[in-house]
Amino acid sequence: MLRSVPNILTVSRILAIPVLIFLLLFIEDPAGSWLAFSAYTYACITDFFDGYLARAWHQQSAFGRFLDPIADKLLVAGVLLALVGIDRVSGLTVLPAAVILCREILVSGLREFLAELDVGVPVSKLAKWKTGMQMLALGFLLVGPNGPDFGPLSTAEIGFWGLWGAAILTLITGYDYLLHGIRHIVETDNAPAPKRKAKPKPEVPSVSDGG
Repeated sequence: MLRSVPNILTVSRILAIPVLIFLLLFIEDPAGSWLAFSAYTYACITDFFDGYLARAWHQQSAFGRFLDPIADKLLVAGVLLALVGIDRVSGLTVLPAAVILCREILVSGLREFLAELDVGVPVSKLAKWKTGMQMLALGFLLVGPNGPDFGPLSTAEIGFWGLWGAAILTLITGYDYLLHGIRHIVETDNAPAPKRKAKPKPEVPSVSDGG
């Protein structure tokens, strides 16, 4: 499983998460934030290349399909919780962070249920835009007050508004996924119960006469 490069990249993305959190929480700024941002950038790059290389090199595997979405959700959850822990995400900004985390849990539950029905959940273009905006916003928030200004907005402000934008897209895409899942749930509940085969009656052993 771990002999293929795509799977190695996916595992390394997971291993980068505790490193990122340690750097952000325990290394003083500005070095801590920039080092954490570097680990985050590496994780985002591997997120692209593990899937791309798996398709290009025909190394797609069940292990990779299982681990890749878990790695993505661990990265988002870990970064958001770490940012809350250092008060870089605080006040009303906690609301979009909570929306994003709740959506990830919702979609994971739906995917797990629909997988039992052999039903896939296609990723929409809007969901891809949401992911891109979310990743950029988290990167800006990791750098926070240590980054340069971009015109009238600081790095932290871009991350703040980007997180709100990602949360809005999260609500829209999450609603679409929820409708998709509920439709299949209703169809499953309303489907006729499969006919059960009658169990064969156990044979009664015959009693032989004594010779």
